[in-house]
Amino acid sequence: MLEIIKLGGWVMLPIIACSVVALAIVGERLWSLRTVRVMPAELIPRVVELHRNQRLDAMELRRIRASSPLGAIVAAALGSQRQGRETLKENVEQAGRQVVHELERYLNTLGTIASISPYLGLLGSVLGMMKVFANFSAGGSDIANPAQLAGGISEILMATAAGLALAIPSLIFYRYFQGKVAELTVRMEEEAVRLLDALDRVDAPGQPS
Repeated sequence: MLEIIKLGGWVMLPIIACSVVALAIVGERLWSLRTVRVMPAELIPRVVELHRNQRLDAMELRRIRASSPLGAIVAAALGSQRQGRETLKENVEQAGRQVVHELERYLNTLGTIASISPYLGLLGSVLGMMKVFANFSAGGSDIANPAQLAGGISEILMATAAGLALAIPSLIFYRYFQGKVAELTVRMEEEAVRLLDALDRVDAPGQPS
């Protein structure tokens, strides 16, 4: 591994550093964006039960808000339940934007790594080509030395390959996480609306409580 790093030149150091950061972000987001964490299945039944028992007070709302991203949207909806549909919608959308900001944490960094990695590889390639031509210029009659030529080409190829090897999976995960966040946001808003409809049915005359 050390020989490969030396072969690629000094530009391999920022590529490796970006690889470590990207790997950490991917692992953290895979853990944080699990559906069971973002949208715990027991939250909605618990809210309905609290409402049925008339225990849905301010303290419970704070606990719900802090429990999960879905809890934050649900708490915003519950807090606006009696303020009209327009206000409720605005509060749910505002809570949704805050949740999205939290769910997208570190994704800008991952996207930046995916964008700059090919350029780092290109920089390494340019530096390798400069090294080849510098050796040729200094070699005089030995301009076609196969060892010099092979070393320069190896540096060019190694830097390019390393940059692409980092950029491709980083871009794939970046797009995947973006889609995951969008899907979860829509599902959470739908769950909040369904919850309010369920609570209205509980409160409706003639419905079982």
